[in-house]
Amino acid sequence: MAYPVPSAPKRTPLTAAVGSTAPGHHALPTVEEVSAGGVVVDTATEELRVAIIARFNRGGRLEWCLPKGHPENAETNEEAAVREIEEETGIQGKVLATLGSIDYWFTVSGHRVHKTVHHFLLRATGGQLTIENDPDHEAVDVAWVPLAELGRKLSFPNERRIVDLAREVLPEYL
Repeated sequence: MAYPVPSAPKRTPLTAAVGSTAPGHHALPTVEEVSAGGVVVDTATEELRVAIIARFNRGGRLEWCLPKGHPENAETNEEAAVREIEEETGIQGKVLATLGSIDYWFTVSGHRVHKTVHHFLLRATGGQLTIENDPDHEAVDVAWVPLAELGRKLSFPNERRIVDLAREVLPEYL
């Protein structure tokens, strides 16, 4: 006896939309941000000190990080890095090399931010440690930290990787 073979049920193809909204849901608008900063090294010292800043994150936790900020007007990323490092640390510097970029996402005030930070290696050329010239008053402290100890002091793994790159290329400039 032959049994009837059931026909396959009709299926609607499964589709997924990335970056669009489903009915009843609203996607957050995305903002692109660019910053520049880096590793400014005092090559006149045997311990090769690096100027870093401390700031409070949105959750109120103190974080030690590399100085950085947004380019202004027609500034290049290199020019912005030099200016931001001086504003946030008080240390003037000269760009020696490009170290690379970090990009990450975060959400704030009803929008998503895609941020790219360009990092440079700089030789300290003058100035004194101070946060007094930080126009945004984000930096709450500044310190010289020996390059060898910097990985233990910085709060972010991606910045520790940038410092590792700086450590690799720095001997070319000493």
